[in-house]
Amino acid sequence: MGRFMDGLQCATIMPATVVLGAQWGDEGKGKMVDQLASEASWVARFQGGNNAGHTIVIGDRTLKLNHLPSGITYPECQLVLGDGMVIDPWTLEKELEDWYAFGAERPEGERLWISERAHVNLPFHRRIDGTDTKIGTTKRGIGPCYGDKIERVGVRFCDIPSRMADSEWLTYAAERMNARLDLFGIKDTVPSPDDPVGWNTISRQASLHGEITPQTLALDLSWVWQRFGNAVAPTGLMLDMALKQGEHVLLEGAQGCLLDIDQGTFPFVTSSVTSRGNATHGAGIHPGHVEKTYGVVKAYTTRVGEGPFPTELYDGKGMSDADGKHMADVGHEFGTTTGRPRRCGWLDLTVLRHAHRMNGFDGVTLTKLDVLGGISELKICVGYTIDGEPCHEVPADIGRLARCKPVYESVPGFEALSLEEWLDIARTAAREGTGFAALPENAQAYVEKVEKLLGFPIISVGVGPDREATIERN
Repeated sequence: MGRFMDGLQCATIMPATVVLGAQWGDEGKGKMVDQLASEASWVARFQGGNNAGHTIVIGDRTLKLNHLPSGITYPECQLVLGDGMVIDPWTLEKELEDWYAFGAERPEGERLWISERAHVNLPFHRRIDGTDTKIGTTKRGIGPCYGDKIERVGVRFCDIPSRMADSEWLTYAAERMNARLDLFGIKDTVPSPDDPVGWNTISRQASLHGEITPQTLALDLSWVWQRFGNAVAPTGLMLDMALKQGEHVLLEGAQGCLLDIDQGTFPFVTSSVTSRGNATHGAGIHPGHVEKTYGVVKAYTTRVGEGPFPTELYDGKGMSDADGKHMADVGHEFGTTTGRPRRCGWLDLTVLRHAHRMNGFDGVTLTKLDVLGGISELKICVGYTIDGEPCHEVPADIGRLARCKPVYESVPGFEALSLEEWLDIARTAAREGTGFAALPENAQAYVEKVEKLLGFPIISVGVGPDREATIERN
């Protein structure tokens, strides 16, 4: 992957680089981080938890990640679950078992480090989150865990030993949790068969069922510390030292800009700050370390959960436009974490301008261009109207956003190709150095049109899920 860096002066990692989603998540960040990680010493997640999912395809093997940073496929790369994360230890264990089956490695405490300041996502949080019927959360406990963090009643990994030994705190915490469960009318929790924590760790979650007692809470914390205590570390200090020694650090975002708790489509957002401003803060280092920030943009737009979506064509339920259904079917648009069908629509440049204003991208990578192959006319949203009046920004008022009607520009579509044909094009482009000129003519025209309307560079184009299915700008 050296050419990915050598061919793009703007994509050099020195010393820290941030990779962020520029839409509602699911843009393909994992693939870009996987590529950039080939020349990074450290990859750090800085926010979110197991509500995010990244997929990496290496040949005929597929790796689905929730907590683990995408750099895990490079044995020399150090991995950090950062200060700003909320971590479900039971899901993390399953993920590590899956990684052991994939790569025959136990990285925890060797090159995988959990921030001592990260918060523990407990079974209680998942039970509370399971009652959501309005926002469309992943029901993984993320919001309630961040809520406890803000209320200053949560448990950080560094707190676990003292909390286990504090009977007064255990009693208080159990009473508080039971009061919340009673408030929501929660008597028990029965995991669904496809619940990622329904694996063989379920019996080790003592407080997942019935009333929470000081004893069951202590048992849960004891298991977490026994399992992961050796990996808990002052990761902010570690990253700071690595940067001072000239090592390259890659900061990996989860979700996307429009899911940011402050700058997204509130209240249909995640519970953390997903933007560049939190990348260093959530990793425990200062923002002066960052040299470059890259956005990841899908060649169309998707989102999961509820909330307004101006360019929506397909909602995975009753609403089904032929082009939107094409995107969903060809793009295999199902959530990595939940398996929920993603809502699909045309590329929305109003959303991307908003994301650029928040993050100041030095460039973007355009993913899943291949999915658009076979659609006769491609549309690009360049703005909105609200009640007949022009609107050029994403409204903060969710009611106004729901009334936005997209204004489109159109370009001719391009032919559908098989994944193997797209991969051959990417390999030829890499071998011959032809860059975007290797793309079919109308696909080139689409990329050029998007870049012109964006006003900042597209540095690479993804034409398939494989690690090699990326065409770099010449």
